[in-house]
Amino acid sequence: MRITSTSCICPVLVCLCFVQRCYGAAHHGSIKVTRNQTKHVEGETEVHHRPKRGWVWNQFFVLEEHMGPDPQYVGKLHSNSDKGDGSVKYILTGEGAGTIFIIDDTTGDIHSTKSLDREQKTHYVLHAQAIDRRTNKPLEPESEFIIKVQDINDNAPKFTDGPYIVTVPEMSEMGTSVLQVTATDADDPTYGNSARVVYSILQGQPYFSVDPKTGVIRTALHNMDREAREHYSVVIQAKDMAGQVGGLSGSTTVNITLTDVNDNPPRFPQKHYQLYVPESAQVGSAVGKIKANDADTGSNADMKYTIINGDGSGVFSISTDKETREGILSLKKPLNYEKKKSYTLNIEGANTHLDFRFSHLGPFKDVTMLKIIVGDVDEPPLFTMPSYVMEVYENAKIGTTVGTVTAQDPDTANSLVRYFIDHNMEEDRYFTIDASTGTIKTAKIFDREETPWYNITVAASEIDNPELVSHVPVGVRILDVNDNPPELTREYDVVVCENAKPGQVIQTITATDKDNSANGARFRFSLDEGLSLNPNFTLRDNEDNTASILTRRRRYSRTTQDIYYLPVLISDGGVPPLSSSSTLTIRVCACERDGRVRTCHAEAFLSSAGLSTGALIAILLCVVILLAIVVLFITLRRSKKEPLIISEEDVRENVVTYDDEGGGEEDTEAFDITALRNPSAAEELKYRRDVRPEVKPVLRHHPSSSLDSIDVQEFIKQRLAEADLDPSVPPYDSLQTYAYEGHRSEAGSISSLDSATTHSDQDYNYLGDWGPEFRKLAELYGEIESERTT
Repeated sequence: MRITSTSCICPVLVCLCFVQRCYGAAHHGSIKVTRNQTKHVEGETEVHHRPKRGWVWNQFFVLEEHMGPDPQYVGKLHSNSDKGDGSVKYILTGEGAGTIFIIDDTTGDIHSTKSLDREQKTHYVLHAQAIDRRTNKPLEPESEFIIKVQDINDNAPKFTDGPYIVTVPEMSEMGTSVLQVTATDADDPTYGNSARVVYSILQGQPYFSVDPKTGVIRTALHNMDREAREHYSVVIQAKDMAGQVGGLSGSTTVNITLTDVNDNPPRFPQKHYQLYVPESAQVGSAVGKIKANDADTGSNADMKYTIINGDGSGVFSISTDKETREGILSLKKPLNYEKKKSYTLNIEGANTHLDFRFSHLGPFKDVTMLKIIVGDVDEPPLFTMPSYVMEVYENAKIGTTVGTVTAQDPDTANSLVRYFIDHNMEEDRYFTIDASTGTIKTAKIFDREETPWYNITVAASEIDNPELVSHVPVGVRILDVNDNPPELTREYDVVVCENAKPGQVIQTITATDKDNSANGARFRFSLDEGLSLNPNFTLRDNEDNTASILTRRRRYSRTTQDIYYLPVLISDGGVPPLSSSSTLTIRVCACERDGRVRTCHAEAFLSSAGLSTGALIAILLCVVILLAIVVLFITLRRSKKEPLIISEEDVRENVVTYDDEGGGEEDTEAFDITALRNPSAAEELKYRRDVRPEVKPVLRHHPSSSLDSIDVQEFIKQRLAEADLDPSVPPYDSLQTYAYEGHRSEAGSISSLDSATTHSDQDYNYLGDWGPEFRKLAELYGEIESERTT
């Protein structure tokens, strides 16, 4: 297949021949066409001709942005099988086939019907095939080829990040880098100069320059001063085609601001200032402002004001307002026009943040002179002291002089002054003042122990101008006189033990005095000398404002006397000394050996126990209830009677009621009745009845004749004596009962206990001879005997 293509610069006819090999060679991008092939006729030998190899091709080119009225010719497809008779049909498939690219199926000419944009799509992949028009069979395998869109310079450079805002310090060196700008061009950078950009400056010269290749903007002048010009607008152009004529261009704006540096010292607009300040100005108040100008901004313009010399440096002070950068002049001491009418100050303003690169432009400070004129005003009277403290003795008579205040008119007129007390508080009514002299006197009799100090306010005004008033505080201290005798600090509860020894300290007492320490710091204690010598107690002055009460004899008895009274005399050290007498009450109490009080009397005991009357009543009531319950229980127990034989069906041998809850017949440890029947055997078994022995004793059997040899009554008495004299008897009650029933009956015993001793069988036939009362018992034992025989 032969392909012909054209370009916008020089149309070239390209003829390529594609030689068909096999289906496996399609990826080589070429078509092999077979020529001079003939089909053999049956019976004839097939003739093979060597095919001619065609040209290998790969792509077409088409110009972008074609604006002509006719479709743009792209190229031509031609097959070697095409003889020009129209039997070969060309088919085009792939990207844009039939819409963008069309083909003449007879001639193989390819045209572009639309204007293409390389920036949107750079190439198209298509497939070509030649088929037999009559049979629709392919004459050659399908071949792939590319149509590339050839670039033209149709895109101008663009600054994607503009406009720009940037800063650079003022006074920078020439050539200082400011900013690098970059423009992009959408054209093909590999084809021609369509995307080759060159930078230039359109606006901003001679202050700034731009590198044509890199787009770096730099300063072009030395020492650009922000105070002269702060903002610059620089326009940068980017042009493609390497800046040649006909190239496309784009521009952007760079706004450059010079930042401040401290290159300007502060300056006062004037070298001399004058300020008027009235003498009535309050101390601490601001009386004026002063400011030095600085062309810099921000922290570079911060400054500090100081007073470096002058006769008013001790009267005035200056501070800096950080927001307005002004110096605030304040008053340190009060002004007096009559004493000094003017002051002179030298004020300095200096930068606080210095840049040593520009120290040669200094010094970064300035000095000016300020003259302050003091204005005369009509002032209120001035007291000679800022406050007064006066003293007066308590109990002084009404009208006693306390002290005098003095005030004068500070003005040159020296007007007369009138005094009065500012009666704002109740205390101000306790004093009077002479309106002309300022003498203060008492208006009542004072008691230091009630109120030791008074505060009043005295006012003074000019007679000619009563509206001008000044005030002064006056404190009046009430002095003490010895008018209160000493007395005991508290009521003492003195206790003496019955077992006290002579000279024993039973109480230490102290005293107090309402007067101050000058009249009552030292107290003296003694017994009343007018009374006879106390034989029971004495007093010892400890000389430290305390005294000790001591006993004078051994042992005290509550039954003889339970309360003693001891008069004590106390005197102070005032002038003249005052004294008072107090009586101590001493109670006699029973004490433990270590001195702790056990009881004094019944009332004291109950009180110490902390039991009230209601609690005692409740306790007694509980005791009565418990006693009633016990009595009721005993009464019910005694009234209870149990029958000897419960029922006829429940009859057992040896039915004996002991009124004791034991273990039955087999319990021989609780109560051994054998001891009563055989006292001689019990003599050898002397063990505790209330404690269970560890080893069960073995009873020895004696002949029945020994039962009559010892009297049971004597045995019981002997056992009682042993129980009373036994030292090992436990502290709890142990009831041992030895019942004496007298001499044995002639009828004998019916108990089975005796059989345990004699080891002989009993004959119960004699029960039938006892009468009708024992008939039932005889029948029972008779049945038992008959059963035993059977």
